[in-house]
This record gives sequence, structure tokens and C-alpha cells, in this order.
Amino acid sequence: DEAGIHEQRQRVDELNKLLLNQLLSRQLDHNQLDHNQLGDTNTGNTNSWARELLELGADLVKRSVWIVGGDGWAYDIGFGGIDHLLAGNHNINLLVLDTEVYSNTGGQMSKATPKAAVAKFASGGKTTAKKDLGLMAMTYGSAYVASVAMGARDEHTLRVFLEAESFPGPSLILAYSHCIAHGIDMAKGMHQQRQAVSCGRWLLYRHDPRRRAQGLPALVLDSAPPSLGLEEAMAGENRFRMLQYSHPDQARSLTKQAQGELNERFALYQRLASTPPAPGR
Repeated sequence: DEAGIHEQRQRVDELNKLLLNQLLSRQLDHNQLDHNQLGDTNTGNTNSWARELLELGADLVKRSVWIVGGDGWAYDIGFGGIDHLLAGNHNINLLVLDTEVYSNTGGQMSKATPKAAVAKFASGGKTTAKKDLGLMAMTYGSAYVASVAMGARDEHTLRVFLEAESFPGPSLILAYSHCIAHGIDMAKGMHQQRQAVSCGRWLLYRHDPRRRAQGLPALVLDSAPPSLGLEEAMAGENRFRMLQYSHPDQARSLTKQAQGELNERFALYQRLASTPPAPGR
């Protein structure tokens, strides 16, 4: 655990000090010898093993490995690599900062772009639903998967990171990340995150395979039922609002479709969160 890792770091620091002192003292005692001859004395190659252990000291502390990227990488061009890691058993953590658009290259549509949003290559509004990367990752059944929005619930975000770090296998965290390409006042980004969760467009959940050992569903749906209409929430972002001016009929049609898909997705996650594991799982 975290306390144990902290204590181990202190022990390794002390070990490294002892090793360095050992090397320095031997070097002073044999300063007349060539560097390559150090350790070749009747003391049992003291310097040789001291150097080797000094190089390996970092391996005595548990390492936390994180891979961080955006939705363009995770949902699109790097999805094959993500899938490979999720299908394995490596103790590695993946954090996806989901801006729902190709932010770094000018705001192009990505597979994470929600329906009805306007972006480059989707000037008439994106007509297909957002790729549900979290649900796809859950189908392996062996990966920790979670979705967070710090602006909506910061304590939930903290809990997810701690659980992902402690999970002995692949972990995937999808983090809602507001972006200037959304057409919002960036000073109110956290408010927009709350809006996205309140309308159900962004769900908060944790899928932890360890829960099955307790006879519990692996999925915990941490989002409450939507309390805000999708159309009202979308009106606060230019990427949705501009479609109402350029293609009003298309905007109404896509918004209605998006609302229906949102309701279906929430109901699906509710069922998954209430279904106990099958015998033998």
C-alpha cells in the first residue's frame, strides 16, 4: 500500500547511502589503483557488488506505471495499443484525457466526439454516437475501468485513481476534459463538467473485477439519474449551439436522437450495475 511504498523508499535511500559510502571508502583506500581494478582485491570484490546493487536499488520499490494521452490517441489512432494492454495482465494504468475532439491538431472530429457536435469534418453536426471505450474495455472482464469528471465529483475522481493504482492488472480511466474547442468560457470549465454529468451525457462509474469475489457486480454506477435535459446542457456550449443557427432542423433531429441514446445507455449501465456475477466468475 501507499504507506508501505513510502517506508520502502526510505529503506532504499538508506541502502544507497551505505553503498555510496562503501564505494567512496574503497576508492580512497585504493586511489593508487586503476578504476577497472577496483574490487579485484582480497575483500571479495566489494566494489563490484556494491556498484551492481546501487544500480538495482530502484527495482526494490514498487513502480507505478502510467500512460497518459488524449481521446484522439485512445479512441482512434492508438486504439490497437490500448486494446492490446487491456487484453493482457500487465500492471499498467492508462489515463485518457477526453476532450471529445482532436484538440492538438485544430479541433477535428474524433470517435469521441458526441452526436450533434460541430467540429472540423463535421460542420453539419456529428451524425453518429460517441464510441463507448469504457464499455468495450469492460467486456474483457479483467481490467479496472472507470469514468470521472473532477468538476462534478472530485472525491469520486480521487477514489478512482486510488483504486486503479491498487488494482493488480490493467486499469483504464476516462477523464472528462473541457477544452477551448467546446466553445465555452474556460474559467467555467468545471461547471460544464457538472452539466455534462447532470444531463447524463457523461457517466461516472467504476468497474472493478475484484468485486466479483464478494458476489457483487463488477460495475458500480456512481451517476444519479439525469436531472437536466440534454438540450439545455448542450445550449451552454458553442459546439452544439452553432448547429441550431446553421442547420436548425438537423440540430433538432440529432438532439432528439442523442437524448434517446443517452436514456438507453443509462438504462444499460443500470442493468449491468445490478446484475450479480455468474457462478464461477
